[in-house]
Amino acid sequence: MIKKVYSFFLIVLVLVTSPFLIRYLLSNQKITILNSIYFNFPGIITKNKRCSTYDALLNQTLDDSFSVSIINNKGEIISSYNEDVPRLPASNQKLFSSAYVLSKYKLNNNLKTSLLKKNISDYYLHGQGDPDLNYEDIIKLISNVKENNIINFNIVEIDSKLYWPNGWTNTDKIYEYGSPITTLAIESNHNKYYDIYELKKFIKNYLENKFPNSKVNIDFFDSEKTFYLKEITEINKIYSNPILSLLTLTNSESHNFTAESLFKNASNTWNDNDYIKLKNWLENKGLPLTNTYFADASGLSRKNKITTKLVVLFLDKMRYFNDFQAYQSTLSIMGVRGTLAKRFVNSELSGKFFGKTGTLSNVFALSGYLYKKEKPIIISIIQNSNNIDKEKAFKLLRDLYYLKSC
Repeated sequence: MIKKVYSFFLIVLVLVTSPFLIRYLLSNQKITILNSIYFNFPGIITKNKRCSTYDALLNQTLDDSFSVSIINNKGEIISSYNEDVPRLPASNQKLFSSAYVLSKYKLNNNLKTSLLKKNISDYYLHGQGDPDLNYEDIIKLISNVKENNIINFNIVEIDSKLYWPNGWTNTDKIYEYGSPITTLAIESNHNKYYDIYELKKFIKNYLENKFPNSKVNIDFFDSEKTFYLKEITEINKIYSNPILSLLTLTNSESHNFTAESLFKNASNTWNDNDYIKLKNWLENKGLPLTNTYFADASGLSRKNKITTKLVVLFLDKMRYFNDFQAYQSTLSIMGVRGTLAKRFVNSELSGKFFGKTGTLSNVFALSGYLYKKEKPIIISIIQNSNNIDKEKAFKLLRDLYYLKSC
């Protein structure tokens, strides 16, 4: 009877202490297998360890238009302010979508643009949204077209109704940052004279000039019917830069087209604008997604809603991802490169913050890893207001850097 009582209390003790034991083992990140298990585990092991000096700084500095969450390197939430208020994240949305992409690809994978051939006269140009594709690449591909009495050339492309995710405004769509998301984009569609219809004219003119005695028919082919292309021959192809390079363009330079293109390839969603796979991926990791909504991969949509608590818990969990160093390397670096290159140059903060900015009308966001004495604290700051104050956000980041750890 006594042995049974001891056994019972031992089991209870293990169950009670195991989360804290696991978190202790995780804190040094030296057990690779444990890190991988935790990253894929459908739950978060964390606790609150309120830091009064941090709380005082937030309360004295911020108004209700701000939300802030801070986690230390042990995964403890040490301070927060309006952390559960859903906010528009702007390009902080890329923190999630780029991680999703990285989980689906190897670092040296590429996007591919192909020329396919069926029978003697039917050709198909098929792309994956390479953001750097240009007219020289197109010429290299279609130079493999052979002379024939009739040349039927098909441009495989998505429905024009899917060119923009939900929540991109008509104003956004006329600027480079709001370019249409197509599988065959010349230089990311950033120039309105380089769109898919101009590509059609370019190819037709090229083939007609090269084969003046041929009848050239050129048309669009619905990408939903790509099953029809499985049995045909690939006669030429061009590869994009490696995925890691494209993700750096996504995060460091905050390139919307690349963010959307990569996500659509990774999630196989070129033929819809549904981002439920991204939300499900986060949910399967045990992250808090109450009152969140994902309308795109880039953050340009005004329909996105997230919390700073979600951001920091996610960034903390990413530290246990096998390719975390690669993921962190894609971010902007304070005073060094990307959208943060001109901030705190030649200061102590230079090179100490790896993060992501986010800017829309009435939105500013700043989230990432701030290294203090070589140990990271994770910070997310989001302001939604008619009176955006970016300087207050950057001053807060600087003050947090110099504030003593609790």
